[in-house]
Amino acid sequence: MKTDNTARKRVERVWLTEDSCSIEAFRAEVERRTDPADYPHATDCQKNILIYDSASLLADCGTDDSRRAALAEICEVLAEGPGVAVFKRAFADTSVIDQASRIFDEIIEEQHRTNRGGGDHFAKPGANDRIWNSLEKHCLRSPENFAAYYANAVVALVSEAWLGPHYQMTAQVNRVNPGGAAQSAHRDYHLGFQTSAVIEQYPAHVHKLSPVLTLQGAIAHCDMPLESGPTLFLPYSQSYVPGYLALKRPEFKAYFDENHVQLPLEKGDAVFFNPALFHAAGTNRSVDIKRVANLLQVSSAFGRAMETVDRERMCGVLYPALKALAADGTLSAGEIANAIASCAEGYSFPTNLDRDPPLGGLAPKTQAQLMHEALAAGWETVAFVEALAVQAEKKKS
Repeated sequence: MKTDNTARKRVERVWLTEDSCSIEAFRAEVERRTDPADYPHATDCQKNILIYDSASLLADCGTDDSRRAALAEICEVLAEGPGVAVFKRAFADTSVIDQASRIFDEIIEEQHRTNRGGGDHFAKPGANDRIWNSLEKHCLRSPENFAAYYANAVVALVSEAWLGPHYQMTAQVNRVNPGGAAQSAHRDYHLGFQTSAVIEQYPAHVHKLSPVLTLQGAIAHCDMPLESGPTLFLPYSQSYVPGYLALKRPEFKAYFDENHVQLPLEKGDAVFFNPALFHAAGTNRSVDIKRVANLLQVSSAFGRAMETVDRERMCGVLYPALKALAADGTLSAGEIANAIASCAEGYSFPTNLDRDPPLGGLAPKTQAQLMHEALAAGWETVAFVEALAVQAEKKKS
């Protein structure tokens, strides 16, 4: 019995190559239409992209069952659906956005003065500005505003829908100034940041796994009419498994350029999308709009975040702010939990199990659990910071 054909087919199934990408197979995936009837929580569908009214969506999550139904719908939008959705008025109080924008502007001005920062994975350096690790920098400069910003229920809802609990937040600000050039079409972290030679070394199941380890989002910090260049999307492109390799080929780039869609956004809107969706920031053709978005990259508890974040330091700074905001009723318990989830480490591993055994459960206490306990017990900040240091020391080898 000959086995060469079977072996060859197995190799082709397991090892994807750039040369094997088929534009015809790709078109069969992406040339679909979104049926709004499949997504009852959505209020509209424009250019194949689902639109949600944030207030209505959150109102529909009043019970455990109704919340799980909403989570399931959002998950399917990102997985098998168009792969992208806009959440209108995710920040109903845009003064929180305005204060954060002022902080980001200060950081960008400092970067200009000191010749630091900037750069872009998928665009030439030039007129645009980038703040790497805006999450930590935001928290350290204004823990009160950070708390109000990341207390956002829509951010938490979509993150949980795609990644489950204990997700890790990272963020980067992108300011595309007038005349700022578009990015090239791409997929995102993890495999999206590799060359074809590297990507081809990963078996097909890793190509399928990579998109479920992260969630991409963007919070609009200003109104974004089409001339300002809001993100270009190709709905359903996340479903083409060899897509990390396909985007290296000219016929796929040309298809994206001819078929992408784009929606205007308003300040306070949020857009979330599958990281495997073909997308690119657009060219800012306006004369006076500095298009600012805080780009969220949320990682699974089981994934590896892109940026190094000093979460111990962040927690120490954020703790007294949360304590005060809880005491005066400014933030609800749920909102405080959302802020903690965006700041503290919510996963127990890796750790040193000799020094940090799983007492009272299957896993050691997390940084987030420690923060919740401290707030509930009303610890002084000094005591909490000391406990953080002890916990961090236990994790060392």
